[in-house]
Amino acid sequence: MAKEKVLVITAHPDDVDFSCNGTMALWNKDKEIYYVVCTSGDKGNHLGKTKKEIIKIREEEQKEAADIIGVKNVIFLREPDGELDNTKKFREKIVRLIREIKPDILFAFDPSNNKFDQIYKYHPDHRAVGLAVYDSIYPAIGNRNFFPHHILSEGLEPHEVKEIYFYGTDYPNIWIDITKVIDLKIKALKCHESQIGNRKNFEGFIKERHSNIGKEKKMKYAECFRRLEMPK
Repeated sequence: MAKEKVLVITAHPDDVDFSCNGTMALWNKDKEIYYVVCTSGDKGNHLGKTKKEIIKIREEEQKEAADIIGVKNVIFLREPDGELDNTKKFREKIVRLIREIKPDILFAFDPSNNKFDQIYKYHPDHRAVGLAVYDSIYPAIGNRNFFPHHILSEGLEPHEVKEIYFYGTDYPNIWIDITKVIDLKIKALKCHESQIGNRKNFEGFIKERHSNIGKEKKMKYAECFRRLEMPK
């Protein structure tokens, strides 16, 4: 029997490793995991580096982290960092990828977040990706009238996902115990050396963060999501 496919769509390299790579590490044995990274993080803080050098560094870091987790493939869309918008052109790229990969489960940033109570979580690229993915899922990906050239020219039939897990959510309704893979999560995160640098006690920071998430459900370390099942 074919494995279920999981597609994680993020804005930047490292987003997936902070948000849900523990879950991916748990699932990789019986599911095929795919990452789509919409930008290459080319506006990261790399003094003295060219844009081309930054892209190369960050993409290599993400590929290395994905290998540690056991991901099938990482796709980079190379949209401009910090300039994502929920446009028809951007949504078409997302719809095409979903129709190509045909995931059963989709992960994306939660577009319903509106607290704006901290800076990093509400990066405009995160919000744009969340909205674009949501608007691609319905009504576009399963409807032949949206981007019909995908069918006529590329042979990509409409596709429906079974469920969506929104990460970075303010409204979680599912917690996944990642205690068994917390060290693997941290190992993958450390691949993003250009972003983490010499940050003191990074391992302690990650463990505290996921310990706090797990407390509500009496889990030592957890990741949480807003899970949305699609109508059958």
